[in-house]
Amino acid sequence: MNKNDIKLIIVILVIVGILILIINLNKKEGDTVEVYYKDDLVLSADLSINNTYTVEGLLGDVVIEIKDKKVRVVKENSPKNICSKEGYISDSTKPLICLPNKVVIKIVQSSDMDGVVY
Repeated sequence: MNKNDIKLIIVILVIVGILILIINLNKKEGDTVEVYYKDDLVLSADLSINNTYTVEGLLGDVVIEIKDKKVRVVKENSPKNICSKEGYISDSTKPLICLPNKVVIKIVQSSDMDGVVY
Protein backbone atom coordinates (compact mmCIF):
# COMPACT_ATOMS: atom_id res chain seq x y z
CA MET A 1 0.00 0.00 0.00
CA ASN A 2 1.24 3.44 -0.82
CA LYS A 3 0.54 6.76 0.91
CA ASN A 4 -2.44 7.59 -1.33
CA ASP A 5 -4.16 4.31 -0.42
CA ILE A 6 -3.76 5.06 3.28
CA LYS A 7 -5.12 8.61 2.80
CA LEU A 8 -8.13 7.22 0.91
CA ILE A 9 -8.86 4.69 3.66
CA ILE A 10 -8.66 7.41 6.32
CA VAL A 11 -11.03 9.68 4.35
CA ILE A 12 -13.53 6.83 3.91
CA LEU A 13 -13.39 5.97 7.62
CA VAL A 14 -13.96 9.62 8.59
CA ILE A 15 -16.96 9.87 6.23
CA VAL A 16 -18.45 6.64 7.60
CA GLY A 17 -17.93 7.88 11.16
CA ILE A 18 -19.68 11.17 10.39
CA LEU A 19 -22.61 9.36 8.76
CA ILE A 20 -23.02 7.05 11.77
CA LEU A 21 -22.97 10.07 14.08
CA ILE A 22 -25.61 11.88 12.01
CA ILE A 23 -27.88 8.82 11.95
CA ASN A 24 -27.60 8.36 15.72
CA LEU A 25 -28.28 12.05 16.38
CA ASN A 26 -31.45 11.88 14.26
CA LYS A 27 -32.89 8.98 16.25
CA LYS A 28 -36.14 9.97 17.86
CA GLU A 29 -37.93 8.05 20.54
CA GLY A 30 -41.61 8.24 19.85
CA ASP A 31 -44.56 7.85 22.16
CA THR A 32 -47.13 6.31 19.83
CA VAL A 33 -47.25 3.15 17.73
CA GLU A 34 -49.09 3.34 14.43
CA VAL A 35 -50.06 0.20 12.53
CA TYR A 36 -51.01 0.43 8.86
CA TYR A 37 -52.69 -2.20 6.70
CA LYS A 38 -52.54 -1.45 2.97
CA ASP A 39 -51.69 2.21 3.73
CA ASP A 40 -54.72 2.61 6.03
CA LEU A 41 -54.17 3.40 9.71
CA VAL A 42 -55.80 0.53 11.64
CA LEU A 43 -54.27 0.99 15.10
CA SER A 44 -52.73 3.80 17.10
CA ALA A 45 -51.55 2.89 20.59
CA ASP A 46 -49.66 4.54 23.44
CA LEU A 47 -46.12 3.18 23.63
CA SER A 48 -45.96 3.58 27.41
CA ILE A 49 -48.80 1.09 28.03
CA ASN A 50 -47.77 -2.57 27.85
CA ASN A 51 -50.34 -4.49 25.83
CA THR A 52 -50.87 -7.00 23.03
CA TYR A 53 -52.94 -6.20 19.94
CA THR A 54 -54.14 -8.25 17.00
CA VAL A 55 -54.64 -6.71 13.57
CA GLU A 56 -55.83 -8.31 10.37
CA GLY A 57 -53.16 -8.91 7.73
CA LEU A 58 -53.45 -10.18 4.18
CA LEU A 59 -52.46 -13.75 5.19
CA GLY A 60 -54.10 -13.75 8.63
CA ASP A 61 -53.82 -12.14 12.02
CA VAL A 62 -50.69 -10.22 13.09
CA VAL A 63 -50.10 -10.15 16.85
CA ILE A 64 -48.23 -7.04 18.04
CA GLU A 65 -46.75 -6.63 21.52
CA ILE A 66 -45.89 -3.33 23.19
CA LYS A 67 -43.58 -3.73 26.17
CA ASP A 68 -41.25 -1.28 27.95
CA LYS A 69 -41.70 1.42 25.26
CA LYS A 70 -40.73 -1.05 22.50
CA VAL A 71 -42.86 -2.88 19.95
CA ARG A 72 -42.49 -6.19 18.11
CA VAL A 73 -44.47 -8.68 16.08
CA VAL A 74 -45.09 -11.76 18.19
CA LYS A 75 -46.94 -13.91 15.66
CA GLU A 76 -47.87 -13.59 12.02
CA ASN A 77 -48.72 -15.83 9.11
CA SER A 78 -46.16 -15.52 6.36
CA PRO A 79 -43.90 -17.96 4.51
CA LYS A 80 -40.68 -17.18 6.41
CA ASN A 81 -41.97 -15.29 9.50
CA ILE A 82 -39.31 -12.63 9.01
CA CYS A 83 -41.39 -9.95 10.73
CA SER A 84 -41.68 -11.88 13.97
CA LYS A 85 -37.96 -12.70 13.91
CA GLU A 86 -37.05 -9.02 13.62
CA GLY A 87 -37.45 -8.35 17.34
CA TYR A 88 -38.23 -5.12 19.16
CA ILE A 89 -37.97 -1.62 17.72
CA SER A 90 -37.82 1.44 19.93
CA ASP A 91 -37.11 4.46 17.73
CA SER A 92 -38.74 6.13 14.77
CA THR A 93 -35.93 5.46 12.29
CA LYS A 94 -36.70 1.77 11.83
CA PRO A 95 -40.25 0.64 11.01
CA LEU A 96 -41.34 -3.00 11.00
CA ILE A 97 -42.57 -3.88 7.52
CA CYS A 98 -44.39 -7.17 7.00
CA LEU A 99 -44.69 -7.32 3.22
CA PRO A 100 -46.61 -10.60 2.83
CA ASN A 101 -49.27 -9.31 5.23
CA LYS A 102 -49.10 -5.70 3.95
CA VAL A 103 -48.69 -4.45 7.55
CA VAL A 104 -46.36 -1.60 8.54
CA ILE A 105 -45.62 -0.69 12.17
CA LYS A 106 -44.12 2.72 12.94
CA ILE A 107 -43.14 4.53 16.10
CA VAL A 108 -44.02 8.23 15.90
CA GLN A 109 -44.12 11.23 18.18
CA SER A 110 -47.64 12.40 18.80
CA SER A 111 -46.59 15.94 17.86
CA ASP A 112 -44.64 15.07 14.69
CA MET A 113 -44.55 18.08 12.36
CA ASP A 114 -43.17 18.24 8.87
CA GLY A 115 -42.20 21.86 9.32
CA VAL A 116 -43.21 25.33 10.39
CA VAL A 117 -43.92 28.09 7.90
CA TYR A 118 -43.80 31.75 8.91
